[in-house]
Amino acid sequence: MKRWISACLTALVILSLTACGHEDPKNLIPDEQEEKPTVNLFSPMEKSDPNAENVARTALDLTVAMAEKAVGVTVAYRTYTAENYKDKTYDDVALDRVRSDMDDLYLLNPDTIQTLGAEGKLMDLSGLDNTRNLREVIRIANTVDGKLVAIPQEVVAYGLFVNVDLFKQYGLALPETPEEFLECCRVFKENGIKTPIGANRWWLETFVFAQAYADLYNGGNTQAEIAALNSGERKYSDYMRSGFEFLQTLISQGYIDAQEALVSEAIEAEKPDFLAGKTPIVMAYWGAANTETAYGKTDFEMQVIGFPSSRGQMPVLSMTGWAVGINAEHRENAARILDHMISDEALQLFSETNRVISPSKNVSVECVPSLTPLNDRIEAGVYVLGSNAGMNVEQWGSTCLIVRELLGGASIEECMAAFDGLQDTALSKS
Repeated sequence: MKRWISACLTALVILSLTACGHEDPKNLIPDEQEEKPTVNLFSPMEKSDPNAENVARTALDLTVAMAEKAVGVTVAYRTYTAENYKDKTYDDVALDRVRSDMDDLYLLNPDTIQTLGAEGKLMDLSGLDNTRNLREVIRIANTVDGKLVAIPQEVVAYGLFVNVDLFKQYGLALPETPEEFLECCRVFKENGIKTPIGANRWWLETFVFAQAYADLYNGGNTQAEIAALNSGERKYSDYMRSGFEFLQTLISQGYIDAQEALVSEAIEAEKPDFLAGKTPIVMAYWGAANTETAYGKTDFEMQVIGFPSSRGQMPVLSMTGWAVGINAEHRENAARILDHMISDEALQLFSETNRVISPSKNVSVECVPSLTPLNDRIEAGVYVLGSNAGMNVEQWGSTCLIVRELLGGASIEECMAAFDGLQDTALSKS
């Protein structure tokens, strides 16, 4: 792996020649070689070599290059590699680096955004010019204590990947509600499909979020409900219970193999049976429908729909985000770089390159036909968040771990007690 990429410092050399009794200094250095200000960027990704043959520049590189040119600043990549940090995860390292003011611009996961935002370690980005173009979901998910502390370049959507041919074979409509979903699973099971849902240990929380927060995010009272959760007036367990009861039903009816899911990595275990037409339903993220290494090429009609909820098919959204350290050495230039990275021009390029959902309400990219049902719901403003830095209990990771307890045999009450414990801890810190 390449080490940090640093800005090159050029020494000025003055050639002094004596002619006719006076010095005639020659040309020093071309303007384009003069040293530029530097912004240090920390992320899991190294910068691509623009001069290497047959190497496609990443969407990030392309937008960073646009920002560098516009701002007149050089961005130096500082990269996380597991071998350098041994047992420390990317999140562990990011927390240390932000707290120590080691870099300027950071790519952070949702739980890290929440932690550092609450500690006051991240700059308020709400004053950047291009924030006016952001979707409301971005503000909701990345606002901590009234400050917009992170902005993503893409919104990651999760949905159900379904084999439409199998649904048609058994005369089933694509399900909207939990009750309709259970009925589809019953029919599949009775017609010899051993396990209707291919699951893994990472993404079953998406079912929970869809049911737990369908009304919270789509009922017109989002901020008040989140405030009630953060104050302890409402309990997270009250929201989560319906989703966990639904998962328990899927397990007890044999629609999900809990033992298999508990030890399975995402896509690896469920993919073969799904592609072979043996499993009609799996769950995955938006990008899995774009790549042939996942589900981008099937021998049957595939559609990606939202998870069953009381408000119909419900996409579940999550996102990483770019943040600027509050005490960063090059804070102002880092903010200017980020402002250009989230311009509509840059986000259009990023979204077209990666074929993803843009955080800008002005940018849309044509998606593959299988993603149309999920995209239509998102564009209509129907979704729930699986990560929200404005909630005092971290959502995605916490729910994932408690779902694993359910897969391992924990009762519904034990799972709800775990949420209550997380909430009590958060309240004690506030």
